[in-house]
Amino acid sequence: MNLNSHSPSFRMVDLIAKKQAGHVLSSEEIRWMVSGYTANRIPDYQMSAFLMTVYFQGMNREETRDLTRAMINSGSCVDLSSISGIKVDKHSTGGVGDKVSLVLAPLVAAAGVPVPMMAGRGLGHTGGTLDKLESIPGFRTDLSEEEFQDAIRQIGFAITGQTEKIAAADRKIYALRDATGTVASIPLISSSIISKKKAEGADALVLDVKVGRGALLQSQEEAFQLARELVALGNDLSLRTVALFTSMDEPLGYAVGNWLETKESIACLRGGGPPDLAEIVHVLGGIMLVLGKKAESIQKGSAIIQSCLESGEGLRLFKAMVKRQGGDLSFVENPEVYPVPKHAVTVESPQSGFISFIDARNVGTLSVALGAGRLRKEDSVDPGAGILFHKKCGDTIEKGDPLATFYTSKESVLEESRIRLLESFAFSQIPPPQSVRIKSLLDEKGELSLSV
Repeated sequence: MNLNSHSPSFRMVDLIAKKQAGHVLSSEEIRWMVSGYTANRIPDYQMSAFLMTVYFQGMNREETRDLTRAMINSGSCVDLSSISGIKVDKHSTGGVGDKVSLVLAPLVAAAGVPVPMMAGRGLGHTGGTLDKLESIPGFRTDLSEEEFQDAIRQIGFAITGQTEKIAAADRKIYALRDATGTVASIPLISSSIISKKKAEGADALVLDVKVGRGALLQSQEEAFQLARELVALGNDLSLRTVALFTSMDEPLGYAVGNWLETKESIACLRGGGPPDLAEIVHVLGGIMLVLGKKAESIQKGSAIIQSCLESGEGLRLFKAMVKRQGGDLSFVENPEVYPVPKHAVTVESPQSGFISFIDARNVGTLSVALGAGRLRKEDSVDPGAGILFHKKCGDTIEKGDPLATFYTSKESVLEESRIRLLESFAFSQIPPPQSVRIKSLLDEKGELSLSV
């Protein structure tokens, strides 16, 4: 799109000021802005100012829809019509230790539902699927449109990032949000997710909306608002969308950090892994099979997912993806040989009793400090950095027992990290209430069901 084809009165500074004053931007203004930023005619500092303005002022539903359409049209869209079946994807709104996609995608593909997954990198204190996969040496997350299509056709799924052509505006804005503290904005989250899923060629989408301390949006009210916006936006744009609410008060699984989470995902595909991860994979998988018309109910879909797990077909397809996308299979087949960071520090329990709470947000920010995430968009990540928990909420503990081990190559953060990790735990003398991992389901009509 030629920026000069629009009104010469359009200036980015005027649009920023208009939004700062609480006014509604027109469709043409939004298209002009997205086109200009994608074409590098609008600099990062002006887009940063706009993102910050949206963070505080918000956008109405029409503006969010216009922003999403503009982002979809900022590049090419993948055409998967030649691949039979309903293409279904899953997206998480962001959590700590959330490696669900690595386990879920190959299992759903093994059940016969094609999964086109265009994933992202870590945002704020939350991890990113691409960073986890790139911890496998050689693994490529920059597939071309043709490579993406071929992988789905031949393997049944693919996980990649945005190219410069596909969802081009979102690719740039996504990185900028992380570096400007504008991650937790409902219009920006919604437009990013839905534009990416439409551009990748998905027919249906299940959203894993995280609720709790470690989620991007901590309050239940904000999470429900985000889910309603996403479900309405997706269905408005002919993407059949539902949302599952899951708990994110404590980290998911035992591992936080890119290779640690990938290793835990491999264990899960082998039939092991933590129960909380397995439960969410089974429920999300069941929903995806219902959307893909391979199961009549979530329960029946979950049973099919379990059979694909037991048969080893999910693991086989995961290995096929790793091989096809250039990853070193030896690390998948023998994860224990993976090189570890310079420092491994174990934190011990200061008392006996029960673990009543593990602060997922604090754990997420600590993992970034250890090297597993980014403080700036140009930062690199240390694939081996992270935290491995030895105990979870509800477990009994004796004084001196190991609580968790953190891994880092940064000697300067060792003592502070030890203190911060210990501060993430709370203890009690009585068993804490059992946590509910699966909270509720919001269907495509916007109706909430408390039983899944």
